[in-house]
Amino acid sequence: MGLWINDSSGINSGVSSKGGLEFLDLSDNDLSTEIPTEIGNLPNISTLALSNNRLTGGIPSSMQKLSKLEKLYLQNNLLTGEIPSWLFHFKGLRDLYLGGNRLTWNDSVKIAPNPRPFRLSLKSCGLVGEFPKWISTQTGLDFLDLSKNKLQGALPQWFLEMRLKGLILSDNEFTGSLPRPFFSSYLCMLALSRNNFSGELPKNIKDDAIFLRILTLSENNFSGPIPQSLIKGPYLQLLDLSRNRFSGPFPVFYPEVQLAYIDFSSNDFSGEVPTTFPKETRFLALGGNKFSGGLPLNLTNLSKLERLELQDNNLTGELPNFLSQISTLQVLNLRNNSFQGLIPESIFNLSNLRILDVSSNNLTGEIPKESRNLVGMIEASNLPSSILGKITLTFTERWSSQEVEVSLEFRDLIVNWKNSKQGISSDNLNIYTLLDLSNNQLSGQIPASLGALKALKLLNISHNKLSGKIPTSFGDLENIESLDMSHNKLSGSIPQTLTKLQQLTILDVSNNQLTGRIPDGGQMGTMVLDPNYYANNSGLCGMQIHVSCPEDEPPPPTKPQEHDQKEPWFLWEGAWIGYQLAAC
Repeated sequence: MGLWINDSSGINSGVSSKGGLEFLDLSDNDLSTEIPTEIGNLPNISTLALSNNRLTGGIPSSMQKLSKLEKLYLQNNLLTGEIPSWLFHFKGLRDLYLGGNRLTWNDSVKIAPNPRPFRLSLKSCGLVGEFPKWISTQTGLDFLDLSKNKLQGALPQWFLEMRLKGLILSDNEFTGSLPRPFFSSYLCMLALSRNNFSGELPKNIKDDAIFLRILTLSENNFSGPIPQSLIKGPYLQLLDLSRNRFSGPFPVFYPEVQLAYIDFSSNDFSGEVPTTFPKETRFLALGGNKFSGGLPLNLTNLSKLERLELQDNNLTGELPNFLSQISTLQVLNLRNNSFQGLIPESIFNLSNLRILDVSSNNLTGEIPKESRNLVGMIEASNLPSSILGKITLTFTERWSSQEVEVSLEFRDLIVNWKNSKQGISSDNLNIYTLLDLSNNQLSGQIPASLGALKALKLLNISHNKLSGKIPTSFGDLENIESLDMSHNKLSGSIPQTLTKLQQLTILDVSNNQLTGRIPDGGQMGTMVLDPNYYANNSGLCGMQIHVSCPEDEPPPPTKPQEHDQKEPWFLWEGAWIGYQLAAC
């Protein structure tokens, strides 16, 4: 039975009136109360799910009366206090998820041995020091999440004897190399990102963990080559080795394997961009290495590729037309390389493209004029919130199986956002649409067709050689938040149509040849901008830069007319002369 209640009285009344309840799910309801003590009045409850709310206070002792409890989900709330040891005394408990709260762990607590199948999450629960020894007594443990604590030291040797299927130790302070043999053959997920592990990867990973599906080792100090045996894993779907010091020969991927997510960014790989990747690849990140040469034609074999990142390398040559054949592309990041030549018009035919960054290259020529096929930048996205989708692990117990959703954090997409480098979470990429052509040698006029990209949140065409006027169609960029046209040769006035841009927070038109009044209606009159965003345009005026426009200057005072005794004679003479002239 599922209940969705939004106030504490509702929880109390629902609990007190349903003593025979066996299943209670109040997850994802924005509840902001304490867990009521009446929760203990549910003697038959086997599953209690209160996760992903804003519950406060401690875990009530009345829960001890829930003798039939098998699954308890309290993760991702605001719970405080010490984790009670009696939670580990329930004889039938199989799932205990307490992570993502403000709970604390008492190292002096004695935990009884548990041989039964058991899944445990103590994410961000204040565990410190070496790996907890009591874990070794939980011999039935098949899933363990101890991420976001302050655990340190090397992984103990006894840990290798546990038959874990899923292990998350990310965001701790562990050191040393990975153990040999490499964990258990039952292991299907291992997340060790953001620690201080070092050394080379074991060469026998595939043999020791043949069922491995997910491996994340990002932001450590691993070095050396990537074992070819790892790439051969028949079940491997997600591989994140980013931000280490891996080098040597790039592994050869087999097209038929299931690997869909490959992140080798920010390592020390060099040579030409590899040409063989699995056909299932959806995410390919090779940025921040030392790759050189051009883009390989083999990339067109990746018919499911959605995100391609090759930024911060030494790539050269022209942007190839064949990129338009990867019709599934949503994110294309080629920033900070040495590409030259024109931007192919065919790239603007990628209808799913939502993020295009080719900034900081040597591109020349005009911006392609036709942009109506960039549907992903015109219409709001209805795509899933994450390119990765949900990550689930399947646990089999006797004749039944259960899928458990796993939460993992991945590297942000770094972009130049509002004049600074910022990260966009992989979980939120669907709400961001941007086009960055800055820091190139582009010339000619700005195409008016760019104004049709109504879903854009950021447009950066700064630091080029663009000329002509700012298109009035830019007033149609209804979702734009940051618009940077600085350091060009633009002339004319800033269009009054920009006052329609209700989301605009950054407008940089500095270092151009603009003239006239800066529009001051709508958002243009309310957003607070640094005056430097208008600097070095000698002809601009307006309240934003505290420079009066000529038409606002008061007229000079009229000089008073002098009068003397001869005034009547002069008036008459003037009239007489005028009469004579009129008669000629």
